[in-house]
Amino acid sequence: MWFKSSSPGPSGQKSTSAPDAKNPQHKRHYGEAIEQQAEAWLVQQHGLQPLERNYGIRAGEIDLIMQHNQVLVFIEVRYRADDDHGSGAESITYQKQRKLRKTAEHYLQQHFGNCPPDCRFDVISASGQPVQFDWIQNAF
Repeated sequence: MWFKSSSPGPSGQKSTSAPDAKNPQHKRHYGEAIEQQAEAWLVQQHGLQPLERNYGIRAGEIDLIMQHNQVLVFIEVRYRADDDHGSGAESITYQKQRKLRKTAEHYLQQHFGNCPPDCRFDVISASGQPVQFDWIQNAF
């Protein structure tokens, strides 16, 4: 299922005051700001419950872990200022998917042992100014 936001961000403002994404020293802070906005959008607009942010092990990192009804959702957030190089979702390679799966397996083992819940991998593809979100459920 794919949702596209055409409304302002979660704060109701038309634009974000996050640092310039093209400046390398601000890239990480900008990414964190986009992740926070995506999390707030999922909570406020779609009723997901946040569990973890930036869960990482040596193999990789999962941006958001949330609960959607009875399903545990591992979410990768990708931002593109424009579509010149494809969407954020298109930038998730097979290798990145493998890292996300490995990290999710670790999370499940640590938190649920031999009784993992139903889970899925979603992608939030963010783009533009003001930031718009595309939510791709069961992305891979």
